[in-house]
Amino acid sequence: MNPSDGLQRCFILHRRPYSESSLILDVFSEEYGRLTILSKGARSKRSNLKGALQPFTPLLLKWSGKGSMKTLRQAEPISLGLPLSGITLYSAMYVNELIGRVLAAEVAMPGLFHDYLFALTELAQNDNPEPALRRFELALLSAMGYGVDFLHCAGSGEPVDPDMTYRYREQKGFIASVRMDNLTFYGNELIAISERRFVTREQLKAAKRFTRIALKPYLGGKPLKSRELFIQTRIPRARSIEK
Repeated sequence: MNPSDGLQRCFILHRRPYSESSLILDVFSEEYGRLTILSKGARSKRSNLKGALQPFTPLLLKWSGKGSMKTLRQAEPISLGLPLSGITLYSAMYVNELIGRVLAAEVAMPGLFHDYLFALTELAQNDNPEPALRRFELALLSAMGYGVDFLHCAGSGEPVDPDMTYRYREQKGFIASVRMDNLTFYGNELIAISERRFVTREQLKAAKRFTRIALKPYLGGKPLKSRELFIQTRIPRARSIEK
């Protein structure tokens, strides 16, 4: 699959060195989904792409090749990289890792590309990354066809009551229940998840709990590197505060 209309809007999810002067790029493109692209000579002293081929920088890319590894032919930055640092940077790295781990290669998802751009923009503009992360995780699940009715009881078909509790059952949905455990949610939390709008801290925590449950089968047992990196950086900081 090659782009026939010239340059394509893309973001780099991850990059790694290849040979003495090249880079292998994991790319998320608007029209072609997730791709692996070889950028020859990108690390050489004469390359004008050194500063451009970075995650979180909006790019226009052109490539060629029919196999699983494409070859980069042209690259132009659309704008400067998004201003991410600290917790927002780790959060954006998490979003990139999710896409790389969950999405199949070369499956077009233009809607999710726009959700991704919105998530990065929201992360860059807010100190609290949690709402943006939850919205993107829900958009990712929806794009993969993970269909869950948050607004109706799977047992009775009745609209969820904001004050009642419902227990999640995989492949069925939410069923009214008085049992309280990790799979139980209040109706107002389900409504908030459906609308992707979180008014209370409890609703935001419930959304995180649900997306962890829903994404687990796709991620398997392998831990997320971005999550481990974030934990490693937070622990020394906490110890320094204690001292």
